[in-house]
Amino acid sequence: MKKVLFTATVDSHILQFHLPYLRMFKENGYEVHVATNGTEKIPYCDKKHKISFEKSPLKVNNLKAIKDLKRIIEKEKFEIIHCHTPMGSVVTRIAAKKARKRGTRVIYTAHGFHFFKGAPLKNWLIFYTVEKYLARYTDCLITINGEDYEIARKKFKTKQIELIPGVGIDEEKFGIEMNEGEKLELRKSLGLEKDDFVIIYPAELSIRKNQRMAIEVVKELTKINKNIKLLLPGLDSMNGKYQTMVKEYNLDENIKFLGYRKDIPRLMKISNLAISTAKQEGLPVNIMEAMYNGIPCVVTNCRGNRDLIHNGENGVVVEINNVARMIKEIQKILNGPKFIEQAKEEDKKYINYYLLKNVERKMKQIYLKRGSDYEKSIYYNGDL
Repeated sequence: MKKVLFTATVDSHILQFHLPYLRMFKENGYEVHVATNGTEKIPYCDKKHKISFEKSPLKVNNLKAIKDLKRIIEKEKFEIIHCHTPMGSVVTRIAAKKARKRGTRVIYTAHGFHFFKGAPLKNWLIFYTVEKYLARYTDCLITINGEDYEIARKKFKTKQIELIPGVGIDEEKFGIEMNEGEKLELRKSLGLEKDDFVIIYPAELSIRKNQRMAIEVVKELTKINKNIKLLLPGLDSMNGKYQTMVKEYNLDENIKFLGYRKDIPRLMKISNLAISTAKQEGLPVNIMEAMYNGIPCVVTNCRGNRDLIHNGENGVVVEINNVARMIKEIQKILNGPKFIEQAKEEDKKYINYYLLKNVERKMKQIYLKRGSDYEKSIYYNGDL
């Protein structure tokens, strides 16, 4: 029986993004293996391997992870190994060097390089150097945004480099219908009124996602319109710092920290606007989800965001930490509802490229060594 191995540092990465592909292999007769540092049960997985992956490249456990994973790879003789996450992919590609000589294909999806335009110098010195070195031990490198694709194509010695539009939007998950009564009930359960203008930003609370900017924006907007409400669903990696900031600004009624939620599709249905204040992205799922629902977006000008939002068409792109500009653009949308309808129509033009069924088709071509037929000119948004 043919075998495939998926690796990532943590279980959550596999659970959130890759179950459709595990299912794809399972349905095509493969024995599916997963290696992470966690112990959660993974659907469509025949064998789970606990490997001591560490997120930090300086942790000694990663040396043990290389040794243990190499032993598993030698024993199982996988046809395909697909690795994810920065350190998960580093460990995997080092461990799989010998297996590649026997014909095992090693595929690596970069969900956003740690080096990017504007990144700290140390990111370029460490992560760029490592990625460039390991590119020669990668049979196919998959990038998910235009900036990463151009860097890989110009700088890395990997035979096959692909640009794929993210992990795909699952229409079964987001194609839900809610009547006005259900929407009103959900709003009430969150302390929202019928006439509130609801802004949503689903993301982990972190420095990278930069919710500080979003809070500053809402602070100023509520001086003009008290009905502005911001929903912030997502796990907190800031130890309550953003919540403290909201209390200091007396914005408890306007900014709702919702924690981890499984009902993002329903929350999107009651939202009027989506924002992203991120400093860096790969290809943000939250913005794709907003596009699927025809919600206009105001986002920061970082890699990933600018791939999805066509400035002035389905949303607006502003500079990172430019609070005044984001406030101005949100006010325009508040005062000009025609743009909401325009964004909805524009989203229909673009969202098809990000649907799961299309991404799965492109991934299947890669798994079958046929490459991708993705139309780069349509995906690119900018001056690349």
